[in-house]
Parts: sequence; C-alpha cells; structure tokens
Amino acid sequence: MTQTAIPYLFMRGGTSRGPYFRRGDLPEDRDQLAQVLLSALGSGHPLNIDGIGGGTAVTTKVAMLSESGDDWADVDYFFAQVSVEDRLVDFKPTCGNILSGVGPAALEMGLVQPQGNATEIRIRAVNTGARVLAKVQTPDGRLTYDGATEIAGVPGQAAPVRLNFMGVVGAATGAFLPTGNLRDTVDGIELTCMDVAMPMAIARAEAFGLTGYESADDLDGNSAFLDRMESVRVKAGALMGMGDVSKSVTPKFGLLAPPRNGGTIATRYFMPWNTHPSMAVTGAQCLASCALTPGSVADGLLVRPEVSPAQVVLEHASGTIEVMVDFSTEGGFSLNNAGLVRTARKLADGHVYIPRSVWAGPEDTP
Repeated sequence: MTQTAIPYLFMRGGTSRGPYFRRGDLPEDRDQLAQVLLSALGSGHPLNIDGIGGGTAVTTKVAMLSESGDDWADVDYFFAQVSVEDRLVDFKPTCGNILSGVGPAALEMGLVQPQGNATEIRIRAVNTGARVLAKVQTPDGRLTYDGATEIAGVPGQAAPVRLNFMGVVGAATGAFLPTGNLRDTVDGIELTCMDVAMPMAIARAEAFGLTGYESADDLDGNSAFLDRMESVRVKAGALMGMGDVSKSVTPKFGLLAPPRNGGTIATRYFMPWNTHPSMAVTGAQCLASCALTPGSVADGLLVRPEVSPAQVVLEHASGTIEVMVDFSTEGGFSLNNAGLVRTARKLADGHVYIPRSVWAGPEDTP
C-alpha cells in the first residue's frame, strides 16, 4: 500500500471538532508527529481539501489519548492545534472544548470502563499539567450521547459532560499575573495579562474603538483592528515571559464590554488570528477570572459577584457560556477551581490515511 492507515475517532467536543487518536498509534518524535497531523488534517489549503480538517481553527484540532502514568489521573490528554493554511502545529496550549470529548472518547477506546449511570473520569492535560474531572453520562453502564443539554454554537441537544478544572492557574507561565501587574499598557492599549487555563492578553473593546458586540464576521473583516491587535498580542507575549509568540497561538486575546443580554459581561475571544465563533472553554475560565478580579481591565464593566462560588455568564458571539468559579478574595483574588457544562458527540470512526512518504507506521519510528 502507498498509504498508512491510522485508527481514529472523529468527534465534536463542545464547539470544536477533530480526530481523537490513541497516542501509541502515532510517532513519538514531535517533528514527525507534526508532519503526520499536518497531512491527516490537510493543512496548507484553506479548505483542508486533502485532509479531514474543516477549514477553520475550531475544526483543525487534535486529541491524543493514553492511559495516564499520573497517580491521580485515569487518562492523559495531549492536544495539538493544527493551522488551516500555514502548515504549523502548536503543542503548547490545550483546548477545553476538545477536552469535552475526551471522557466519551476514552470510554469508546476502552481506556476506562463505565461505572454506573454517570462515570467520573480523571484527565490530565499533558500540555499544561491541568487536572480535570469529567462526568460523563453512562445510564445502565452504557455511554450515551442523547440528552437535553444545549450549548451556544451547536445545534440541537445532547448529553451533558460536566467538567471541573483544577490546577489551571499559571500553568503556562507560572503565574496568575505573568507580568506581575494587574494592568499593563502596550501600544497605548491597557491590558490585563492573565494565565488561568489559557494565557491571555485582555483589553476593553472600547480601547480599540469597538463596541464589543460586533459579530465574528465583522471583526474578521476589520483588518486594521486585527493588525493592531496582533502587534499588541506579540508584545504582550514577550512581557509575559513567553518569548516570540508571532507563530504561536498563545497567548490568546480577549475583549470585554458591558453586558447587554442579561449576562455578567460581554466578551469576544480570538484564536488568535481570527475570532472564535463562540467561546473556548479555557478562554472562558480566564475571562471569568479577569471579570472577578478587582483592579483588572474589567473594572466598571460589570456588577462583580462577591460570594463564592459565583456563576459568571459570558456573552459571546454566538450566545452565552456559564462558568462556575470557586474563588477566594483573601489577600487578593485567587481561583480554586472552575466548572462548566459542555456536550460531545461521536461523528465517525475508522482510519485516516496519510501518504507512506510522510510516515510508514510504527516500523518507521526510530
């Protein structure tokens, strides 16, 4: 055969989708792994026409699962963000939406066994070291995707997947506030640089002359704003100790504005070179933490909850997302854990094929 077959599940996790692999079915070497993922997803073409990517950042994501060697976890979840056109693979961040499908995928793969009507699966996010407890619906000991839960950005209803994130503060940079400041000014834009689940540079929409209520298409069509935002993001990344981030998807960028649809605060999230059509799970935790932190750029944009745990409702481009935040204000704001409800669904399974010239399979591994 002139092609290599790699077993996979194709799943929607939250508002993202992509292939879920067993880590052992892929090359161990990172450079070779990147080439395999680029080929499988079809990176290098706006439609990913020669692969199974969907032509957007939320549909060119990859999950790789294995039994965990961590004493706490059941499953290790290794994430890769594959670019649509630039043939780049970023192994630095994690993705909370794709993580929504890790519990069901682990059950599908037999990495864990169902336990009663709801199965708790302890997941270690390899990229960041975060610990996540996922509660997956398994009535009568059988995995189900059917349910009545709706999430903004996904049509229809499905079974809930409850996620509780722990150990997410400073996972990428080592600090809640990587610059040491509640606010920094870059190119005349006031920012809060924060690392909770995802390192982010966060600004008020009005600082860019925006309302914060623009659609994703309107923002993606505003090249002057995107160019200015990227300049600020790259400089913020350096201030956060992340080095040259011009070719990295982190830190992500977020905008805040007063709520207008009954939520806690209005938000827009960038991936970072275009607008997220809804909201990232990791980004939601960071934005919610920023909203709750006195002295951040969120000051004056919301009525800040004072009692923990607090439900923070983020308005985004497709609707809302709710984050339950357990926090402390003694000696300043600190996050204990954050919880969200997502859904997931298996879309297909089988094998994805790549040219043998890219990788011939396990026998090609040094």
